[in-house]
Amino acid sequence: MLELLLTKNFANPAAISIDGYLKAGGYEGFKKALTMTGDQIIEEMKKGNLRGRGGAGFSCGMKWSFLPKDKTIPRYLCVNADEGEPGTFKDRLYMARDPHHLIEGIAIACHALEIYECWIYIRGEFVKEREILEKAVAEAREKGLVGDKVLGTSSNVRIRFYSGAGAYICGEETALLSSLEGNKGYPRLKPPFPAIKGLYQKPTIVNNVETLACLPELLLMGGEAYAKLGSEKNGGTKLYCLSGHVKKPGLYELPMGVSLRELIYTHGGGIRNDNQLKAVQPGGSSSAILTAGEIDVALDFDSLMKAGTMLGSAAIMVMDDKTCMLQALRVITRFYAHESCGQCSPCREGTLWADKIVKKLIEGTAKPRELDDLVAICNNMAGKTICVFSDAVQMPVVSIVKKFRAELEEHQRRGGCQGHTLCGDAPARRPSFAGQFKLITRPFDYASFESRS
Repeated sequence: MLELLLTKNFANPAAISIDGYLKAGGYEGFKKALTMTGDQIIEEMKKGNLRGRGGAGFSCGMKWSFLPKDKTIPRYLCVNADEGEPGTFKDRLYMARDPHHLIEGIAIACHALEIYECWIYIRGEFVKEREILEKAVAEAREKGLVGDKVLGTSSNVRIRFYSGAGAYICGEETALLSSLEGNKGYPRLKPPFPAIKGLYQKPTIVNNVETLACLPELLLMGGEAYAKLGSEKNGGTKLYCLSGHVKKPGLYELPMGVSLRELIYTHGGGIRNDNQLKAVQPGGSSSAILTAGEIDVALDFDSLMKAGTMLGSAAIMVMDDKTCMLQALRVITRFYAHESCGQCSPCREGTLWADKIVKKLIEGTAKPRELDDLVAICNNMAGKTICVFSDAVQMPVVSIVKKFRAELEEHQRRGGCQGHTLCGDAPARRPSFAGQFKLITRPFDYASFESRS
């Protein structure tokens, strides 16, 4: 039975307050960190194979080690709480249910890197979550756990907040920094990387909410033990957001590397209404789609990359056999055409034209060659822009056309998607990932959980 690490306080409502969190053993990881040097902490992170939970999956310890050794230069920590990937809801729940766990992770990072100022860049829609975090920071300050000279040491942890304006692109770290500086949320060319020139052109570490929340437990149990919880080169446990056409959607904490099949059928209860599985996006809307025959894959960064897709933010979006893949494709292209920041011509124009073609396919006005045009446009975008936004468009679009081309061509032959028999009842069914998500973690008794709901 898995011992919960990240979500262990979710069943303890009292832990949202400082007294309840301390009673549950909170801030012990930070107290241990204060007895260690920064290099020792970074070494434990490397031993633990902790990889960034925001999407890229880069080694967190390696990323921290890129900071310049000259500590007389101001340096910053930025917490990426701008959770905007469709299908992702883990960070929002985390900030609402266990705010002190995140604050403890921030305090550990600031001590390890000798950073005195931290900015939490939080999505503007997360009004309630910001209020909860601000209250938690105030409580921690009163206890001397953040602020100046924490717990009587020379470490300073000053935490400030900045609300974004709901731009998907500001989840990219350099666009986040541009926005935080008061400019348009445009991504920057890399190199230089933020660790060298970040916020205000000073060394900056940008970490995701979940990444920082991993730190207290990693230090308490030690890097080697933490690494053994996951798969090779993917240490620890992971928060998986399961949504779509499953019986038990929710947030699951499971070992890094659990199989996609196990998540859907064992923990998620299988496909809703006992329909057949048709497709899955394992890393949010920006990941390449997998078919029902491709779900025997481990949910970690390396395994999914080998499978031609990515883990990303671990937003597992499930589609059953009643889903129209042309409508699913339109949801994706319309979203990215709207969210492109417009800085790079291939992305600005490419997302627009991709969405126009898909719209024509639905309306039945597309020419036979336009499916190939759609693939060509997306392939010409990938790898040719400042950030990876264009790649985030190319991967799902090209994979849907490749794996479900026969269905798309059948739409063309029948004159579009107007509620004909191919799509079932009119209007054609679109994939829906909305609804009320119940928080589900392991170990877990579903029957007793239902009785409390």
